[in-house]
Amino acid sequence: MTETVAPEPTPEQAALFARVRRMMLIAGLTSALAVTAVLTAVGYRLYRSEGSPVSAAAEVTAPLPKGARIVSTAVAGERLLITLDISGVTEIRSFDAKTLKPAGRLKFVSEP
Repeated sequence: MTETVAPEPTPEQAALFARVRRMMLIAGLTSALAVTAVLTAVGYRLYRSEGSPVSAAAEVTAPLPKGARIVSTAVAGERLLITLDISGVTEIRSFDAKTLKPAGRLKFVSEP
């Protein structure tokens, strides 16, 4: 059997090989850094999450003023919105969707 022997690279070829190796090392380290950053961000978000709102059952009784009537309900992002009609005055109350704690109140009245 004959064995193929590769000739020694010229100085220009050796310099090119070294440059390619250096570029591949930089690309590999950059990719490893990017993967580490993504895994760190995902781990941080999983660690910092307060749990799913579906799994945490919350029971809240919110009193309504006398004569109040719920007109509509809606969800906007992380807020639960309740529209009330209180003796002819429209009011929107917002609650945090995860904890059901009151987040705000907006009243609408007619100008005199």
